[in-house]
Amino acid sequence: MTALAYDATLLERFPTIHAGVVHAIGLANGPAPPELLDHYQAEQAVVRQRLDGVALAEVPSLAAWRRAFSAFGVKPTQYRNAAEALLRRLTKHGDIPSINTLVDIANLVSIRYAMPVAFFDQAAVTGATTVRFATGDESFTDLGAEAPVNPEPGEVVFVDEAGLVSARRWCWRQSAQSATNADTSEVLVTVEGHHETAREDVRAATRDLVDLLRRYQPMSSVRAVHLSAESTSVEFSP
Repeated sequence: MTALAYDATLLERFPTIHAGVVHAIGLANGPAPPELLDHYQAEQAVVRQRLDGVALAEVPSLAAWRRAFSAFGVKPTQYRNAAEALLRRLTKHGDIPSINTLVDIANLVSIRYAMPVAFFDQAAVTGATTVRFATGDESFTDLGAEAPVNPEPGEVVFVDEAGLVSARRWCWRQSAQSATNADTSEVLVTVEGHHETAREDVRAATRDLVDLLRRYQPMSSVRAVHLSAESTSVEFSP
C-alpha cells in the first residue's frame, strides 16, 4: 500500500493547496529516449520565449509559493521552490540538461506549468507519507551527503512513518533516498499549487504527467487523484 496525506494542521494554515498525486509501478527508468529529449527541448524553447522579459516573482504560481514559504518561516529567495529553481536555470543558462526519463518528464511538466513536480522513489518509504510541519526529530539525507540532518522545526516536510524525510521545505529539495535512479520501479508523483487557478492547472499538469508516463513507460501501471483541503489523502493498493 502506498499512501499520501496532508496533515490537518497544515491545511488549516494552507487551505489553498491543490495537488495532483500520481502512483506509477512497473517502471524501467534510464536515459531519456530521443523522442522524449526532442519533446523536452521543444518545451524548453517555448517556455524561454514565454518568459522572455518576465520576472519570475511575477508568475502567479511562483508568487504563491513564495508567499507559502514565507508563511512557514523560510526566505523564498534563499530557498527557491523547485519550479522556480528550474525556471531560473532555464532563463539564465538557456537549457536544463537531461537526467533520465523520469526526471525529464517531471521537469518538462514543471516548467510548462511553473509548478513543482516531484517523483518520489518508494523503495525506502515505510508506510504512508504525510505532508506536515516538521518537529525537528525527522531524518533527511541530502543528495551527495554522507550523513543525515534534522529539518528545522516548523518547516514543511514529506515524511514517512519511520521519520524519513523525502522532501524538505515543502518543495525545495528531495532526499537522496527519494531521488529516482536506474533501479526505480515505483514512484509517487506530486504536482502542487496555491495560486488562484491552481485547481485547473494542477488537473491539467496531472493529465500531462499520466500521458507522458504511459507514453514513455508503456509497461507501467499509472493512477492519479486530486487532493485539496476537501480531499486530504489517498491510498493506492498494489
